[in-house]
Amino acid sequence: MAILLTGATAATMEDGYGLIPQAALVLQGDRIEWVGPETDLPDDFAGLPARDLGGRLVTPALIDCHTHVVFGGTRAAEFEMRLNGASYEQIARAGGGILSTVAATRAATEEDLVAAALPRLDQMLAEGVATVEVKSGYGLDPEAELKMLRAARRLAELRPVTIVTTFLGAHAIPPEYRGRADAYLDEVAIPTMQDARDEGLIDAVDAFCEGIAFSPAQVERLFTAARALGLPVKLHAEQLSNLGGAALAARFGALSADHLEYLDEEGVIAMVAHGTVAVILPGAFYTLRETRQPPIDLLRRHGVRMAVATDCNPGTAPMTSLMLAMNMACTLFRMTPEEVLLGATAHAAQALGLTDRGRIAPGLRADLAVWQAQHPAELSWRIGPTPLHARIFGGKIDR
Repeated sequence: MAILLTGATAATMEDGYGLIPQAALVLQGDRIEWVGPETDLPDDFAGLPARDLGGRLVTPALIDCHTHVVFGGTRAAEFEMRLNGASYEQIARAGGGILSTVAATRAATEEDLVAAALPRLDQMLAEGVATVEVKSGYGLDPEAELKMLRAARRLAELRPVTIVTTFLGAHAIPPEYRGRADAYLDEVAIPTMQDARDEGLIDAVDAFCEGIAFSPAQVERLFTAARALGLPVKLHAEQLSNLGGAALAARFGALSADHLEYLDEEGVIAMVAHGTVAVILPGAFYTLRETRQPPIDLLRRHGVRMAVATDCNPGTAPMTSLMLAMNMACTLFRMTPEEVLLGATAHAAQALGLTDRGRIAPGLRADLAVWQAQHPAELSWRIGPTPLHARIFGGKIDR
């Protein structure tokens, strides 16, 4: 059934905001059929059932392109440790950090993980998000990694949302493989990746390239195996140091390189050459009280597309608000409101390899957000309650 939306200020995210004042949109099924000024509405659509949006702002539904929303337990105690002077690396080397979440996740059932993730997901949807990437990486053994991915897939059965799953088996080295990272890759990560692919559980492969995790050579072995399975890759890169991870990922045609606080110009140039999106994650920067900012000016100067995401996770970014991440990217990193809205829509879609969303254009998915706002800058300016008026998922208004 077709629906006509009128009285909108449409931010199409085509060529910047792509603003159309006094816009009309025609939705046919789960697709956008037409968008443009109301005065240009074709006669064929004039008699459709209509909803007047009263001048409200309409944007593509938001896309959170980097999350770890499925996990067991909490890490509030580590937050206190950091405030008492412990560094992220010190906590990790002492058996905390990711490995403490691994223990809690291994102990949880699939049902436990789904039940814990749903409230976090609901908070995202309440802010106009319609697509969420969910990573594994807190299991680090075959059973637990597959359990996480199955839980992530189930979220899309329980809520009106698209879930994109990413295999992050190379997130950390589990205690039973301490000092034997290569053996872990050979015996656990790579075989589990193949099993997950065969079960239809993963859309991409990620890794953590850092001194406390996996070396560039080890990541290269994982990515070579992923490529042989026909899986796209992305990488946690240059968060705590510069190991050249972004350039390595780009050489493999990575969809994205994420974090990037220590990224240098060589890495930026490699990303440009291969079309790799830079995913900016201000929540982790804020929580860890980092001082080294990602090189936004350098990325901007070279024309690298920048996405923005929550990095929702129990340790370094316990946040579910993509709008807060957008605000942080503006206030902490001096990104512009236009850049961060592109980063949560069109560029976030590109970071996930999705070509059917993130903009308002004929033929794309009718995933839209209607806001109690008149200008797109309001979305990153605001701190506090969401101004969402309605969320449209696949052409259906669910709020």
